[in-house]
This record gives sequence, structure tokens and C-alpha cells, in this order.
Amino acid sequence: MAQNTSGYQTESFPAPGLRQIFRHITGHNDQGDSVFLQSDHGEHCRLMVEKQAVANILYSTWETPVELNDNVDVQKAKEQEPPFHHERGSIVRMIDFGPGVESPFHRAETIDYGIIVEGVFEISLDSGKKRIMRQGDVCVQRATAHKWKNITGNGTLPGRIMWVLLDCKPVYVNGKRMQGYLGDLTKEYAGRGTS
Repeated sequence: MAQNTSGYQTESFPAPGLRQIFRHITGHNDQGDSVFLQSDHGEHCRLMVEKQAVANILYSTWETPVELNDNVDVQKAKEQEPPFHHERGSIVRMIDFGPGVESPFHRAETIDYGIIVEGVFEISLDSGKKRIMRQGDVCVQRATAHKWKNITGNGTLPGRIMWVLLDCKPVYVNGKRMQGYLGDLTKEYAGRGTS
């Protein structure tokens, strides 16, 4: 991710200037009634881009279909910070971007639903095509190379995006497999794998 020069930094989630979020996980009691198992802010936060962005994993699953019995999924999500994406699994990741922060071009071998939660972002594709996205807008990333730039307040305010990443089958264009790569994001996920 490209750095901004505003001096903006964060030490935790949420990033300064953005509101705290709550995650509510449901389940069942012994009688089969629906209950809230926990309400919190998520278990796995990671500072990125020299503390100019912060990622918060809201949930992850390691398989599809997901094993919900005995809260196996809840325990795995709590104990293990996921890699960039899970083969056969899912990840819900929220990232707070500092003012003007821009990701490098990257491609995940996933289908991603990117939702602008707060702020204004520019998404660029490797073809040179761009779109401006505002709060509530959704981008369906189908294993394409792209980058994000926070342009909230003309690059003076923080912004937030939430992604839901799901595994996909290999993607081929004219017989050539589209390979995933993280670019400069590789260092942000070092030691956790990329798939």
C-alpha cells in the first residue's frame, strides 16, 4: 500500500476518525433457542502500511459447507488468524484506510464482495479502468487485478471497506490461468500464507 504524507497513524481498530463496530455471533442454547454467543469487535486486528491502515477480521471459516455443530467454527475463527484467503473457506475482513492510502495492484483467486462502509474510494483495474465508490456501493471482484485508493475528503479523511472473500475455481482467459499475487501486500501477510 502506498503511504500518505499526512502523518496519520493508528495503533488499533478502529482507526482514528472512524467509529467502533460491533460483531454479534449467534448460536443455540441447549433447548435449541437462538442466542447471542458473543458480542465484541473481532479477534484479529493487524496494523498495515506503517500503521496507516488496520485490518480487522470479523470472521473466517475454513471449509464449505461450514461445520457449525459444537461451535467448531467459532473456536477456529477465534484461535487462528486467517491467511489472505482460505481455499474452500470464507473471510470477512474490514480495513480502515488512512487519508490518501492506496493499495498496490493485487489479484486474489477468490470472488470478493467489497462494500464501502464509510468514505469514498477509487478502484482501479489493471486495464486502466476506474470507478468511484461511495458509502453503500458494492464491487464484485471476480479474481481480477485491482487496487484501492482512499479519496475521502479529497484524501484528507480516513475511510473503511468491508470484504467478504470466498474461494473460486481457477480462472482462465484464452487458455491462460490468471494467477493470484499480492504485490507489496505480501509483507502484510508474511507467515500466514496467501491461500
